[in-house]
Amino acid sequence: MRYDLVIFDNDGVLVDSEPISNRLLAAYLTELGHPTSYEDSIRDYMGSAMHRIHELILERTGQRLPAEFDEVFHARVFAAFERELQPVAGVDGVLEKLAADGVPYCVASSGSHARIRVGHRTTGLDRWFTEERVFSSEDVGRGKPAPDLFLYAAERMGVAPGRCVVVEDSPLGVQAAVAAGMDVYGFTAMTPAERLAGAGRLFSDMGELADLLV
Repeated sequence: MRYDLVIFDNDGVLVDSEPISNRLLAAYLTELGHPTSYEDSIRDYMGSAMHRIHELILERTGQRLPAEFDEVFHARVFAAFERELQPVAGVDGVLEKLAADGVPYCVASSGSHARIRVGHRTTGLDRWFTEERVFSSEDVGRGKPAPDLFLYAAERMGVAPGRCVVVEDSPLGVQAAVAAGMDVYGFTAMTPAERLAGAGRLFSDMGELADLLV
């Protein structure tokens, strides 16, 4: 293994949540008077921490989202996760191989700890991610594309940034990994490869990742 730590993004990399959450986000923003298509949501908000959604809406419209926005959105997302969420195809095999080989890994997500936990419990991935392997943008002051979250995860895991590789599927996540001084592999199952151009390696099938890492 060429790396001492593999850092996974969560949404779209471990759990197949992006179609669900972006469908619901587009619908909720439209409901609030900010017309947003599913494609708009993927382009503008995929990989974002919640604060970035608030900032972009304020910047574009001069209006603030309601105080209860995060609470209502998360309630809708969590309910949909319980009904629909699946793990990304092939990710169990990757995690099994990393664990068998003794390679440290963790998750560093723009989502809240509650969102990560709901997704992992629903899909069975919680067996791979004990509490000390889970990091959220809630743990740092700035979410992606700032490097803070990835640097925090590496520090907590006791690994130098240059010995880490990040697995990401969003442009914001790729930017954050590059800014953190880490290698990054871009997962193109949902995101066009050209939008992940900053990644050192690109792959479209999660089953390929274990072989790419060695």
